This record gives sequence, C-alpha cells and structure tokens, in this order.
Amino acid sequence: MPPLINLHHIAKIYGSGNTEVKALWDVSLTIDQGDYCAIMGPSGSGKSTAMNLIGCLDRPTEGQYFFDGQDVAQLDDDTLAVIRNRKIGFVFQQFHLLPQLSALDNVALPMVYGGVPAAERRERAVTALQRVGLGNRQANKPSQLSGGQQQRVAIARAIVNRPLLLLADEPTGALDTTTTEEVMKIFAELNQGGITVVMVTHEPAVARLTERVVWFRDGEVIHAHMSPNDVSYGALVE
Repeated sequence: MPPLINLHHIAKIYGSGNTEVKALWDVSLTIDQGDYCAIMGPSGSGKSTAMNLIGCLDRPTEGQYFFDGQDVAQLDDDTLAVIRNRKIGFVFQQFHLLPQLSALDNVALPMVYGGVPAAERRERAVTALQRVGLGNRQANKPSQLSGGQQQRVAIARAIVNRPLLLLADEPTGALDTTTTEEVMKIFAELNQGGITVVMVTHEPAVARLTERVVWFRDGEVIHAHMSPNDVSYGALVE
C-alpha cells in the first residue's frame, strides 16, 4: 500500500531575489496510513509550512506531494476543497467554534458544506460528540463549555466526515496539564481506530505520547523517524 502522505523533494519559497525566503527546502517525507506522528522543531524551522502543505492549504514551489495517491500539485482548487472537507480533519490551538451555534451544530457544520442530508448530519454529529465524551453537552454553546470541552468539540468536528488524516496544529497549546492528557488520550484512541494523526507541537511531553517524531530545522527534515523517547527539552535548542 502506498503511503498516505508522500512529500518528494518539496521546496516552498516566498519572495524572490534579496527577499527570497526558503521556508522548506528539499523535503522528502512519507507517512503511512495509521501513523501517529508529531512534527517538531524550533520556531521558523518550517513545521507550520509543512503542515499547510500536508493539509492541502498551500502548494509547493517545487517538488511533488502525493496525498492518498493523488498528485496535489495537479489538482484544481475545487478538488482540493473536496479533499480537505472529506479526507482531512483539522484541529487548531484556537478552537474556531462559532459562538452562536450549539456543540452539535458546530460539529455538523462540515457536513453542511459536504451536502450531507440533515438527518444524517445530526446522527453523525451525535456519534462524534459521544466519541469524544461529550454526548451530554450537545445543546451547549461554546461559552458554556470549558477550554478542554471546546477542544473536544473541535476534535469531534474534525472527525465527523470520517477523514483519513487528522491534522492538529498545537492542539494542547491553550490547555492545562490535566486537560492536555485527556485530549491526547482521545487522539490515541482515534489513531487506534484507524485515523492517521499528524500534529505540530513544541511540547516534548506531548510529542512523547505519539509514536514517531519528525524534526525540522531551517526548512529541512533533520530526523524523519525520531523515537518519541528521544525527545528532550534540550533538543528544542539544538
């Protein structure tokens, strides 16, 4: 089976001439279906740029990116939008929930864009909330939920379309230690259920809960298969 994510000699360059910035340079990386992977590196190392490319939010300047066997660079914007909606779930540090909507309606929103019938939207949204332990908070609006509960709603929203890939950008950055542990347990359970999980994090304690660490520095992949047990606070200032 081909890898779910295959970056082949990827470069991402902004500007030109004296203002040229190589955010990524000659990055080759594969991530298989079912992997649980953390992306780490110092500030400015290229990890967020890599996340945007992997999530089909941006296109490479050079190289090829194959997602689920498709060459992303050859796809038009409408096709990329469909891939993002149906095959990739996104979780961010800020929860990006709509304050006027209930937890249930926030979770159902991606299915509205995907054209899923109303009855099925409700059923799948309820199931997703139950999966993250919030089956009893369906009617609550974000202001009535704790930070950890809001992040769980965001995770439910990310998985409601049954994606192949869950991309998380600093998903525990705004959470306390106890809530971080609860959220990471959910990520592990989702991965065990077959979802590929890739997360950007600067927290060694979070990275050590994954199964593989990819380390970026100066726009390049320095370690593609670092053991989570090898991540230390000192490594952050390599």
